[in-house]
Amino acid sequence: MGKLICDSMTSSLWRDPISAPSLDSIEAVDLADQTSTTTTWENVSGLEDQQKSHLRRLHAKGVLWKHPGDESSSVVFRLSHGGDVEADGNCLFTASQKAMGSTAAKIDSRELRRRTARRFLEDLGSVVSVEETSAIDDAIKHMYSPDLKSGWGIHVVQEVKLLAKKEDREGLDSAIDELVNLGMQREFAAESIYKERCIAVDDGLSWAKYMSISGSPDDEYDIITLQHTEEGLLTVDENREGHAAAFGDDIAIECLASEFKREIYVVQAHGSDAMVDEENCVFFLPHRPRSQICEPPFFLFMKGTGWCGAGGDHYEPLIAHPSSVVSQEKVALVL
Repeated sequence: MGKLICDSMTSSLWRDPISAPSLDSIEAVDLADQTSTTTTWENVSGLEDQQKSHLRRLHAKGVLWKHPGDESSSVVFRLSHGGDVEADGNCLFTASQKAMGSTAAKIDSRELRRRTARRFLEDLGSVVSVEETSAIDDAIKHMYSPDLKSGWGIHVVQEVKLLAKKEDREGLDSAIDELVNLGMQREFAAESIYKERCIAVDDGLSWAKYMSISGSPDDEYDIITLQHTEEGLLTVDENREGHAAAFGDDIAIECLASEFKREIYVVQAHGSDAMVDEENCVFFLPHRPRSQICEPPFFLFMKGTGWCGAGGDHYEPLIAHPSSVVSQEKVALVL
């Protein structure tokens, strides 16, 4: 699962000027372990005919990528679907590992998570402006600790994420039971105790803790989710088995881009519910690294479930096959 911010603030938060390396420093894409794992667009499930038609054209004609710092360095990529990944909350990292091919062949999704959180904290430590720190915290708060007095014109349900230490769960349960024994409804008792004793995901440090959670018994924290409608509390997901993982978001993608010094494009395909025609049903959403770009980009695929496409979609890998450069008039798209 993943979370994209339609009016993302993170695009400006995590970007320094990009300097161009020499052409020789940009490594070629190794396709030796990729060619046998692709799926034709005709066989990808969950796509409408207009989406398949557009994606087939992208594959046939290719997309032209030009290095942002040196447009003489360019590659045409033909994009194939890299196969399904499990919808367990880790799909951003599992899909990225597959999309990067040999670059990440020896790195599993949990290690990619750890490197993403570490990169975020390292970059956060380099922020010296109070305004920039505040903007980062505001973006995180907007996603995970929203102001429940607003936003209802866009959302039917809003979620608040809290972090409970695994070692504290027994004590939290006892405190909830005490309130229930005093006559409080369990959902409200749980909300009260979790909000009082757990960590809200509302700044950079808590985001790093949250994004480190893969749903493994080795995690330090469990994710608690409070779901609200405009009328009030809807449900409390107590995640008693500790299997919930933190969904990757825009901040995580840009940290991955910085960690591997390459751009990441999220290719989002919208269906008829988005009310767009075939020519406009596929979007390329770029995420650039904070520093120098040293390798070609990699691509992730998201099947949009509506025009906004935020908060509940699934990442899958795209395999980028480089081909000889042709004139940009002949490609399907110039990135």
